[in-house]
Parts: sequence; C-alpha cells; structure tokens
Amino acid sequence: MSYQIWNRRYTGSKYKLTDWISELIAEQCSGTSFCDLFAGTGVVSRRMLETMQEIHINDFLFSNEVIYRAFFEQQDFDAQKLGLIRDEYAALDANRLPENYVSESFGGKFFSQNDAREIGFIREQIEQRGGLCEKEKNILLASLLYSADKAANTVGHYDAYIKGKEILDSFAFDLIEPYRCEEKKIFITRRDANELAKELRCDIVYMDPPYNSRQYSRFYHVLENITTWKKPELYGVARKPKAENMSEYCKTSAPQAFEELVASLDCRYIVVSYNNTYTSKSSSSRNKITLEEIRAALQKRGTVSEYEKAHPYFNAGKTNLENHKELVFITKVGG
Repeated sequence: MSYQIWNRRYTGSKYKLTDWISELIAEQCSGTSFCDLFAGTGVVSRRMLETMQEIHINDFLFSNEVIYRAFFEQQDFDAQKLGLIRDEYAALDANRLPENYVSESFGGKFFSQNDAREIGFIREQIEQRGGLCEKEKNILLASLLYSADKAANTVGHYDAYIKGKEILDSFAFDLIEPYRCEEKKIFITRRDANELAKELRCDIVYMDPPYNSRQYSRFYHVLENITTWKKPELYGVARKPKAENMSEYCKTSAPQAFEELVASLDCRYIVVSYNNTYTSKSSSSRNKITLEEIRAALQKRGTVSEYEKAHPYFNAGKTNLENHKELVFITKVGG
C-alpha cells in the first residue's frame, strides 16, 4: 500500500470532519488563499487544495513539517529510485541488524524489539544515504514515520505505551504518496502561530489549536525524536527527552494567546474549530480556553456564526464525556 496523509493516528485529527468543515467554508467564505495555522495531520489543508489557489500550512512539530514537505512541496523526485529503496528496506532481516538508538530506547515498549531495530536502522540509513535530494529525503522520513506509527504499541499517541501484552512484530516499510499540485502556491512553515499571524496576509485563516494541557511535542515525542535524530538522553517510563517546543495553548495563558492571535490576523474570514471538552472531569482533557472566551475574542473582529456537529472524542480511558460536539466558528472580519 501507499500511505495517504490521513493514514495515521493523531489526537484531534479532523479527518472525519473535513467534508463538513470544507462545506461550511465553501458556503460561508470567499477567497482564493487559505491558511491552516495549526495544521496537525494536514488533512484540512489537503481538502482545501481542491478549491484554493494558495495554501499556507503551519505547525510547530518537526515531524509534521517533514510530513507536509513530503506530501505537498512541489519539487521533482525520482519515484523509481524511491521504489528501489522501499524494496531494500522492506527486505531487511531484523534478526541480522545491530542494536541502535531506537531499539535501545523504545524496543519492548513502543515497538517490538525487532521492529525498533528496523526503524532505527532505516532512520540511520536515511541520514547517511547519499544521492538524495531534499524532497526524496523528506518522502523517506515521512514514510518511516507512517510505517512506524502503524506498528506502534500505543493507543494513538506516545504519552505512554500499552503495558501487559506481548508486542508482536508488525513493522513494514512502505512509501507515502506525494500530491501533485504544481498549479498551486504552497507555503510550508514550522513557526509559532502567533508570530506567523503578524506577517500573514490571507483570505481565510483556519485554526484548530490545542485547547487542553496535552502538549503535542510530548504526546508525539517518539516521532519527533526519530525525525530530528539528535538522539537525546531519555527519562522516565515513557522514555521522553527533556521538555522543549511547548505550546502556550496548553497552559493557563491560552486565552490571552488566543485573543492576541485573533487580534493580529489580517484576513477576511477566521474559521475556528473547537470542542466541548472544557467540561471534562479529566484535568488533562479540560480545555484551557472556554467557549465564552472564544466567542469574545472573535466578536471583537466581526460577525460570528456558530455551527455544531456530534463527533466522537478521543478517549485514553480516563475521560467519560457524553454529548461531545465539534463546533466551528466562522467570523466575517469587519462584518
């Protein structure tokens, strides 16, 4: 198989909501340029490519930036060369590979020992392999992340691994399928959203920031670690590095950060996704920004319309949230 951009597990993914979100934007907004400020999986950007001429894709995770560049960046690459490399990696015998950073750090925890050995070996090969252009390297890296995620012993994030069960070998390396869209203007960034907003000029800005205390750089630390390949020292049961790349939207300062972001945007429409987990009994699931704070910040910029849809919520086992809804706010700036 070839991986599409939505073929990964990701907390808060809007994959099942992209039809609804894109339909709302088509009905309520106009323009040809679109920005996905907290792009996450990138699935909303992928859908908006169908109707927009200019797309800005931004996220602060290193792994997500590599994935966006692999799927969206319009640069030439040698598909035949990548196919041969895929066959080479798919034919590896884990039992004949040496231990490495991934197997020593995550083997028997987030992956089986054999799978971790393969993942670490391939990552080092990608780093050392000559004759790759930047696009080809990004495709191989993204392909490794998707292949590893499919084999991971997790519930969809890496805050912890599943304990008390045998971890079977299931890793199989396969390639992602990059998107061909040469006629589009695509800009990919890994920046603080509030800083980018001060420079951005765009018709429609879509935002789906993290609203609770779950830091995505910690939730996906294994994939971040494999991407950056700095091999830091790891700590604790979950084998995490020292904290870095932390979002203000997961802290008590989130309402102020959101208000500043909304105030600085130069656009015609502001589209915000939100969910009602602010009432959750779990402190980690409880939103840092309330519904009223969202409304107040947006109403300062223009006329706000609200839409809602029932939608199952990610549950790691501690949250019992009934009547969960996804909300979308569309603000016509100056309207």
